[in-house]
Amino acid sequence: QVQLVESGGGLVQAGDSLRLSCAASGRTFSNYVMGWFRQAPGKEREFVAAISWNGGNTYYADSVKGRFTISRSNAWNTVYLQMNSLKPEDTAVYYCAGTRVGVSLSAYEYDFWGQGTRVTVSS
Repeated sequence: QVQLVESGGGLVQAGDSLRLSCAASGRTFSNYVMGWFRQAPGKEREFVAAISWNGGNTYYADSVKGRFTISRSNAWNTVYLQMNSLKPEDTAVYYCAGTRVGVSLSAYEYDFWGQGTRVTVSS
């Protein structure tokens, strides 16, 4: 079982940057595809980004492409989400998640989740 702990959220202004981190416990982190999802108030959880087990392939939602970058360090059991040019519509709770199925944009394919970190972007 892998446990995930997100950090790095906060309150920022539009145009600012934040870097989210997700630290994983366990020795099999490198076996998992990792993803970031977000959920805004009153909305469904949505895919943000995903990264393959070795970091060689990354995938992004159209809404964040060109502004967000996902990366991982298997040595440190950590996945990151660098968020630049933040917009008010990026306001949400951000979750990291892992899956052995393979890269997926569907939250249903992910086996384990962190508790989330809140990002608020003011205009």
